[in-house]
Amino acid sequence: MNLPFLPKRTTKPRQTGIAMVMDKSLSLREAEDLIASAGHLIDFLKLGFGTSLVAQQVPEKIKAYQKADIRVYLGGTLFEAFIIRDMFDEYRKYVDKLGLDTIEISDGSMMMEHDVKCEYIHKLAKDYLVLSEVGSKESGIMIAPNRWIEMMQKELQAGSFKVIGEARESGNVGIYRPTGKAHVTLINKILSKVQSDKIIWEAPLKSQQVWFIRHFGANVNLGNIPAQEVIPLETLRIGLRTDTFFQYLPPKMKKYQPK
Repeated sequence: MNLPFLPKRTTKPRQTGIAMVMDKSLSLREAEDLIASAGHLIDFLKLGFGTSLVAQQVPEKIKAYQKADIRVYLGGTLFEAFIIRDMFDEYRKYVDKLGLDTIEISDGSMMMEHDVKCEYIHKLAKDYLVLSEVGSKESGIMIAPNRWIEMMQKELQAGSFKVIGEARESGNVGIYRPTGKAHVTLINKILSKVQSDKIIWEAPLKSQQVWFIRHFGANVNLGNIPAQEVIPLETLRIGLRTDTFFQYLPPKMKKYQPK
């Protein structure tokens, strides 16, 4: 059905309009159902934090996602769990054993010198597509906007495909206030120096997705999307949900907008 006044959406392989989805504990059957209903809308699938070491049928799930043209990677927390134990080589072997071509590098759970983090990015970008996460998972750690910018720029220069604005799955740290509302000043300062298409903004909550779509359009890159919210997110992107209903309609139709 060709419904007029819908925004043009990007298609795979996407540089913008990316959806990064969080799989925290889906069964193989649930993963197959997710692919059947929304696989065309998912670009990256993150096996959250350290779940790949605990869940069953992980290799089978990975193969199913990859067959659907979805790039799978392990949560950055697991990378850090290996690094803090001085097991970098073992981490690479684990990634290769699972047949993954994408890696997330983060330092949100542990202290890591930024030059060291960038060196990991540089090394791994030679063999994998690297996503790097910027920002702490701890609510008490504040990072100045200029430092956010500097870190994002250096990580992109080191070889990151995209940098991820940290929010956790709770959506109340990093680029958000403790209330879950967007840290508008921080986000605007970042975008004054870093290209928007190079950033994936974690937005696990509907209100956060709405904010980014209203401010940056249908093809903003969003991450940490819950598996059950992929289709609802797409309707938000294209104005088929109350929160963005009038965003793309012509002025003559906006007279019907509730006051």
